[in-house]
Amino acid sequence: MAEPSTIARPYAEAAFRLADEAGALGRWSEMLAALAMVAADGRVRGAIGNPKLSDAQVAGLFISILAGKLNGEVENLVRVLAANGRLELLPEIRAQFDILKNEREGVIEAEVQSAFELSDAQVQDLVQRLEKKTGRKVKARIEINKDLIAGVRVVLGDKVIDGSARAQLGALETALKA
Repeated sequence: MAEPSTIARPYAEAAFRLADEAGALGRWSEMLAALAMVAADGRVRGAIGNPKLSDAQVAGLFISILAGKLNGEVENLVRVLAANGRLELLPEIRAQFDILKNEREGVIEAEVQSAFELSDAQVQDLVQRLEKKTGRKVKARIEINKDLIAGVRVVLGDKVIDGSARAQLGALETALKA
């Protein structure tokens, strides 16, 4: 069986093309985020797998939950996904759509883990340094991770910048064992 990311890719690319042509990347991202949240709900997942419900009924459930928040094209996407048994892929479709959107807009997402709460000024300074280093606009997602002991760990795509005390202690331990 194919990986969910492989199955989701054509849907994400098609959604991206439609959104890009309409100049509505941000709006589509919001609608896909809402759909992904609905798809992640346990009760909705149960309805998706319920053989007593038709594809049209399951699609109608999504559309009614988000009544007024989806445009016609996104409602059609929901119907196509339901007809093909792919509604559970909405979180992956959304993730891949956002990657394409960020590439188009020259944005890179940074996952920043900090041992302690960062002030707005510290976050702004970190983002500016990352933007200077990458040459791209950086959208930071901050998360507290007490296991780091001190410092920060930044994940930019496939690159990791680990300035945490935990990483430094690990390097010291390795050096002492050698």
